[in-house]
Amino acid sequence: MPAVFLVSDTHFGHTNICKFLRDDGTKLRPWDNSTEMDEDMIKAWNSVVSPRDKVYHLGDVAMPKKRSLDILGELNGDKVLIKGNHDTFKLSDYSKFFRDIRAYHIMNKYILSHVPIHDESVGRFAGNIHGHLHHRRVLRNGKIDPRYNCVSVEHLPNYAPILFEKVLDTIKKETDEYEDSNSIA
Repeated sequence: MPAVFLVSDTHFGHTNICKFLRDDGTKLRPWDNSTEMDEDMIKAWNSVVSPRDKVYHLGDVAMPKKRSLDILGELNGDKVLIKGNHDTFKLSDYSKFFRDIRAYHIMNKYILSHVPIHDESVGRFAGNIHGHLHHRRVLRNGKIDPRYNCVSVEHLPNYAPILFEKVLDTIKKETDEYEDSNSIA
């Protein structure tokens, strides 16, 4: 049976993302240019995703030029795109590489989106798996809000897609930690 993977914010072809910094001043990504980044991320992707696996890409695939999309042809998997704010090309440009293109997707009662959904809406779902925030997380009361899980590549091992089951394990662990830290002893 094919595995299901999640990933977001690959930004293939985006040279400037290699210059972006975290809040502490360290580099957001370890590469000096998009060529190195793209090559390493393609290898990492294909090392975990087989051609038969399903991958939900939660947006911001490639930019700024259309030719950056051609990288998607090198990536394993049956791919579905949840469009992000930087996915601005025509749908026909993406449909060459993705089996389906959506605004969001609901899977196992979780809503998959690019941008985190509004706090008042998240309660309708088991949680929100999203991208967009890169190295950051949604906080509640100054702590990681376990209702949200960011799968931007900066959160993932080797900048590669992550198994849906591993994300669910992380959500359970963070939920337990959040509840423990907010319980009255």
